[in-house]
Amino acid sequence: MLDFPRVKRLSSFVADQIAAGEVVERPASIVKELVENSLDAGANQVDVRAQAGGVELIWVRDDGHGIAAEDLPLALERHATSKIASTDDLLGVASLGFRGEALASVASVARVSISSRVAEAATGSVREVHGGELVHEGPVAHNKGTTVEVRDLFFNTPARRKFLKTERTEMAQISQVLRRLSLAHMDVGFSLNRGEDGGRGLTLPAGRITDRLSRLLTPTFVEESVLIDEQRDELHLHGWVGLPAHHRRVGDQQYFYVNGRAISDKLVGHAIRQAYSDVMFHGRHPVYVLYLELPSGGVDVNVHPTKHEVRFRDTRRVHDFIFGSLNRALRQVRPGDDLRGSPVAGSAAAGHDAPAQREHQPDSLAQQRGLALASRARPAGSPGVVSGGAAPPGGIAQLVAEAAPHWTRPGAPADVDRSVGASPDTPPLGYALGHLHGVYILAQNDAGLVIVDAHAAHERVTYEKLKAQAAAHEVPRQKLLVPLNIDVAEAEADLVETAEQQLQAVGLVIERTGIGSISVREVPALLSARDLSRMVQDFVAELGEFGTSDEFERRQLDLLATMACHGSVRANRQLSVPEMNALLREMEQTENAGLCNHGRPTYFMRNLDQLDQLFYRGQ
Repeated sequence: MLDFPRVKRLSSFVADQIAAGEVVERPASIVKELVENSLDAGANQVDVRAQAGGVELIWVRDDGHGIAAEDLPLALERHATSKIASTDDLLGVASLGFRGEALASVASVARVSISSRVAEAATGSVREVHGGELVHEGPVAHNKGTTVEVRDLFFNTPARRKFLKTERTEMAQISQVLRRLSLAHMDVGFSLNRGEDGGRGLTLPAGRITDRLSRLLTPTFVEESVLIDEQRDELHLHGWVGLPAHHRRVGDQQYFYVNGRAISDKLVGHAIRQAYSDVMFHGRHPVYVLYLELPSGGVDVNVHPTKHEVRFRDTRRVHDFIFGSLNRALRQVRPGDDLRGSPVAGSAAAGHDAPAQREHQPDSLAQQRGLALASRARPAGSPGVVSGGAAPPGGIAQLVAEAAPHWTRPGAPADVDRSVGASPDTPPLGYALGHLHGVYILAQNDAGLVIVDAHAAHERVTYEKLKAQAAAHEVPRQKLLVPLNIDVAEAEADLVETAEQQLQAVGLVIERTGIGSISVREVPALLSARDLSRMVQDFVAELGEFGTSDEFERRQLDLLATMACHGSVRANRQLSVPEMNALLREMEQTENAGLCNHGRPTYFMRNLDQLDQLFYRGQ
């Protein structure tokens, strides 16, 4: 007879170790939990110190409202918190840390001391715990706020130390946590002190947005980004997106926040990638700092132990809103724009369209790409603030609004008279001087010299015209002589059966023919000779995962891009001056004119000051 193990209750020590394993992945996890508690406590300044990558010491001090002396013992107990009281609070949680296990889990694997004082108390209180066991408590001198000191991490579970990386790596992780949190709370000051050498690794004063973005990303991002602020009903997206020409080899400078919480979400990532898909150089990654705000009931933050992932109630609507907002922002930049910010909508000085003028603009990929011609009437040189609604007061949204009037692109600084398009008689890209080796157009504007790759520029102009023409008509369909039968998963067959309108909108007529089979009867005319089986499978899979798909639109756009490339002026074809000037004027009215269909730049500008430096003039 087999001897099965009996069910038994775990000891409190083992239970605490299991809980600690979920919370304390590495020293950076502790820093994240402690700093989030400081932010929830209303801190204006958070100081962090770490030694030996956080293994020997993690020290966090804030000037928040503090913890009352009678509550301090509970703060280190499991399932104790001041942030939620019922299941209703879980559905609409607004704080960053709320599980009531973080401090207890940390205390079970380290020597922890927590000191705090509330404003009403004459003195503070301290409580010290080693591995979950109380060793000291009593009064202590302390400013208003809280200090948590974590020493000898994993002293009672040395095996877990072996899984930590080098001190340099762990310190880099701590720094990254602080950077990510500081971008969501620019009205709070932060500092990071490397305790092993006494040096300060990071100092971020409160409220200095441009300085914080420059230090945490790059100064180039500040120069080559667009301030965005759009609102649709209860959805509000604001922040900064890098221009398509500002990209990186890896996606290490992509920050997205939902209701102040940093997340990494496939749905959000997909929407952003699609917004950049037509303009980003292949294999490169965009840079952005974006904040999405929506009612707490519209998002579930309890789907992941570390709260890095969320689940949206209306995924399709969120996806299309993010895509539409970014697509408009990137599309509206034209040659000659200096991207000088102006106050966001809702201010008397904004000078932008009222929110009502934008609230019915479509967000889906197909609808947005059909607006190409409509946006061409926009005059060049308008501000780089994309606004679709007034930002609610307070927090990061208010700081974004306050920063808008000062958001400039250093390529055309406000104190330089020789800015692009300064004269009303001279267009932003100026007038052609000559055609260099049949490849580059040399032009002169009020600022200096403009160099244009004629083929790349004409390719983009032609491509945008083809897109507009294709979007102005219903997608033409072609019946297949022999229907294409495809085996799919049962869930995908169910999806095809319920998504008839979405399928027809992209030119597809598909019928379900069995439990796990479908039949393709009509396809977009442009793609009738392509690899339909693989495209249909990719389309259905993407539709099931994200609630939307642009697989067939991408393939059609690929064909349009190929047509534009072959139909554009080729190298070594000498252009006359009128032809060159005509191309420059077309570029000024074409969206995404700064990049060709493959993401290569179409032109560069060099002002007279830059040219003077090349020849050491005035030195």
